[in-house]
Amino acid sequence: MIYLAQDPTLADFGKDPWWLVVGKVLFAFVLAVLATLLGVWFERRVVGRMAVRPGPNQVGPLGLLQTLADGLKMAFKEDILPRTADKVVYFFAPTISVICAVTALSVVPFGPMVSIFGHHTPLQVTDVPVAVLVLLACSSMGIYGIVLGGWASGSTYPLLGGLRSSAQMISYEVAMGLSIVAVFMTAGTMSTSGIVAAQGDGTRITVFGTAIPTPGWYAILLLPSFVIFFIAIVGETNRAPFDLPEAESELVAGFMTEYSSLKFALFMLSEYVSMVTMSAVTTTLFLGGWRAPWPITLWEGANSGWWPMLWFFAKVIVLVFVFVWLRGTLPRLRYDQFMRFGWKVLLPINLVWILVLSGLRSIEDWDTRGKLIAVGVPAGLLLIATLFWPSRRPEPKPTLQEQVNNRPHGSFPLPPMDLQVPPSPRITRVVAEREPANIAAGSDSREV
Repeated sequence: MIYLAQDPTLADFGKDPWWLVVGKVLFAFVLAVLATLLGVWFERRVVGRMAVRPGPNQVGPLGLLQTLADGLKMAFKEDILPRTADKVVYFFAPTISVICAVTALSVVPFGPMVSIFGHHTPLQVTDVPVAVLVLLACSSMGIYGIVLGGWASGSTYPLLGGLRSSAQMISYEVAMGLSIVAVFMTAGTMSTSGIVAAQGDGTRITVFGTAIPTPGWYAILLLPSFVIFFIAIVGETNRAPFDLPEAESELVAGFMTEYSSLKFALFMLSEYVSMVTMSAVTTTLFLGGWRAPWPITLWEGANSGWWPMLWFFAKVIVLVFVFVWLRGTLPRLRYDQFMRFGWKVLLPINLVWILVLSGLRSIEDWDTRGKLIAVGVPAGLLLIATLFWPSRRPEPKPTLQEQVNNRPHGSFPLPPMDLQVPPSPRITRVVAEREPANIAAGSDSREV
């Protein structure tokens, strides 16, 4: 087998034989199914570790077959169809979400040019000049499955969950799209393979007459866009702490309340495939794609052959871990807080950053990558500090006497929230009367 250290271009696509195209499509489909099986196991193990419990560890080595057993159990569950459901839409809604999630993997580059049985081909199903728009379209169309599933169930809670999901998509799709605009402006292309090639290493900037190597990842150069993009994909994939369309404390199970058996399994499949797909998209747009991180790049063969596929999936696993980490640590937001955060925080910050980026690109005598590092990194750190800075200081807890004195005039006295009620005057008087007698009796017994 011949290993090639070459970035694929749009001219390299569309030349594969039919059997190679079928093999790539099957690889993407198998990857989606395995991502679901291993993703559920990975999430349960990580959350169990965070909660100081073992997680699945009985079925198979390290509990790896537990997810497979759960899938088989779901397949043999009774398939219940509500009487008021629209049968056609109720059946096809889960399949829409799954198809859109899997289709997005077709334009994600997994590696560079390689040789497979004598055919030089890129490790990517296909690529087009507007590949990132295909990703946005698949992400938007996947919401249709959730909305239609909630509407077709003929029940109130699923309908509310579907409406919530559509509102989240409208809110966070705008912020996510603006984040990708920054990538377009910097890379000069919408092709996913071209964006990965634009993040290559080897670029140097001159600072006070000294050439300094700079990182090529847009997660560093466009740090504000990276932070906003990742928050937006967590909200759009309905993952905790933004899982409001299926909030069990409010909507039972949201849009999936009336689903069972394989249809319920398809919704779960679409959720985990979307999580892996969005992690792969984030890797492609901001983390250099299949390119090896430093210091692995010191090895000349790090970005050639089949090794880049290893670096790519390592980055995806790290991002999936962040998804799970957020679920295991952060509480769910209220819906009004979540929508306000998208429209009044992420969107204005993103617009201001796009204007700043446009102004930086208009300066002719200043190196583009150097000024991005000089402005983008501090702006991103400031954004992160602003998002995680406490909005207000906690008010001091009122004392018992303040709670009693501050009640409305003419109202009945209410017990304080901490239930620290004042002692009864009668009990205090009885205890005071009995205390001398108890002391006297104790002294007599000691004397005896």
